[in-house]
Amino acid sequence: MKLSASGLGAWSHAPVAVVIGDVVASRVAADRADLHERLAAAVAGSNLATGPLTPWRITVGDEFQGAFAGVGEALHAVLLLRTALAGEPAGASDGTPDGPEPEPVDVRFGVGWGPVATLADEPRVEDGPGWWAAREAVEEVKRAARRAGFRHRRTAYRRSEGVPGPDPDLVNAALLCQDEVVGSASPRSLRLLGGLLQGRPQADLAAAEGVSASAVSQRVRHDGLAVVVAADALLRRVT
Repeated sequence: MKLSASGLGAWSHAPVAVVIGDVVASRVAADRADLHERLAAAVAGSNLATGPLTPWRITVGDEFQGAFAGVGEALHAVLLLRTALAGEPAGASDGTPDGPEPEPVDVRFGVGWGPVATLADEPRVEDGPGWWAAREAVEEVKRAARRAGFRHRRTAYRRSEGVPGPDPDLVNAALLCQDEVVGSASPRSLRLLGGLLQGRPQADLAAAEGVSASAVSQRVRHDGLAVVVAADALLRRVT
């Protein structure tokens, strides 16, 4: 669909950052009910932590959506969700401490910037160039991840045509690098990254993992986690 700004007067809202999330390879999940529960819990936690304009909500099957005031806020929420789903605490999904570590949930995201309109409240239905841009971004991620050298691509940003806003080339340059680091990280590193993004001290993270503070510090440096946190702080300024 063409991302055109023609006819923007039909849309009742100023540009916002809207996000479409999609679970990768969800159809082959061993336990789809468990997958849905984990996704719902992560979405609820992100809503509490980020305060979106329109809270994350699961729409159909393995897809979920949300809206944010700025692109930077949306990208921060995306990263929080990725770490929550891919780096869940060790232990069986039923909560028993000695069970196997749950399989990470891999997700892809399309972030769109543009005007939107609410067509219905219950159930909520939205439409508009912002959502079209987000859909195009998700499809871009799917295409890119099939290319050699881009298998870790999980996030893309599109701006509606003719709408002022953050430059897609600049934002996507940062996202390419972020995806490569995050996609190469282990579940433990992603748990640590999630904690760092929430501002938790490394000593607390070490205690939660049952390892030394020195081990956490080494992993933060070796896996580039500190760089991801610093880059996220800069991206959050993008409006």
